[in-house]
Amino acid sequence: MSPRSSLSPPVSPLSSVSPVSSLSSVSSVSSVSPSCPRSEEPVRRGSLMAARPVRLALCLAPLLLAVGWALANRPVAYEGAARLLAADPWWLLAGVGFTCLNWVAASCARQGALPDRLPARLLLASQFAAGAANHALPAGLGAHAVTVRFLRTRGVPLQRATASIGLYSLAKSGAKTLVLLVFLAASPAWRRLGDLVPDGRLLVPLAAVAGGVLAVAGVLLTVVRPLRRPVTGLVRSSLADAREVHSRPCRVLALWGGAAAMPLLQGGVLVCVGASLGLGLPWEQVVLAYLAAGTAVGAVPSPGGLAVDAALVWTLVAFGAEPAAATATVIGYRVLTDWLPLVPGALVLSALIRAKVL
Repeated sequence: MSPRSSLSPPVSPLSSVSPVSSLSSVSSVSSVSPSCPRSEEPVRRGSLMAARPVRLALCLAPLLLAVGWALANRPVAYEGAARLLAADPWWLLAGVGFTCLNWVAASCARQGALPDRLPARLLLASQFAAGAANHALPAGLGAHAVTVRFLRTRGVPLQRATASIGLYSLAKSGAKTLVLLVFLAASPAWRRLGDLVPDGRLLVPLAAVAGGVLAVAGVLLTVVRPLRRPVTGLVRSSLADAREVHSRPCRVLALWGGAAAMPLLQGGVLVCVGASLGLGLPWEQVVLAYLAAGTAVGAVPSPGGLAVDAALVWTLVAFGAEPAAATATVIGYRVLTDWLPLVPGALVLSALIRAKVL
């Protein structure tokens, strides 16, 4: 054996590959790799284009329903709109002030439902933006979704954020019921509410439906284990946060004080609008009408609060108001609380999303 053959370097497997084949393999890889995201782009664009009509339909649903009701009741709607144009502007300005205070009360209740301290200005801005999101979705889902997103960006875990939503909703409904009971005990007008109670033949199917929903929920939680685990974890987190919140007097005052102030402030807006239009009812009856209508129909999932508005008109008429004046009062109340802040709330919502606060 020669020295040259013994000193010759070993041949690697890569050296056997020709440059032409290596270049062709590289070009094939480079031609395949950018094709993956391109294939996903039409799917994403298609999903976005499919979601836009749904969001647009949800946003326009309350307006279309209100227009349909106005066309079906043209004389009453025309007279109510004429009265609203001739309303006292100072009373309407006072209603705007009560509307602004309602966002402050909502922010206090949101802070009281969570042990963590939140920035006051950002919390108030998020509640103002939540009104715009709440306009398109029923049962307060839009406001809750914005609030959960805000809490998540502040570092609150998802279970605790969801638990704070549950505690907030429970305190809000409980405080509203207590305020309603106080007004029922103080005002003699509660006797007129007997005409608004539905017939017993209607209450039986409603009770059967409610019982069936609770029974199905109980069976699902008992049988389906993947559903039972997150629900039990959420309940434990809710109970732990509720105990911690109620151990702090400042949180208790913020939670229950804000929850009790919200229906009073919203009733104050209705009182101001009714006074500007000459509704002719005492303020305590107007607030009682608002509380009774909201408690009776507030659980109905309708966008824009249309079911509450219909019940509110009915209740005001039962208390002795004229149908045109009651309709104009409810329209003015909805304009001050929902339609007037809609565009500024949408702008604030967009600004918070761009600033990554939401």
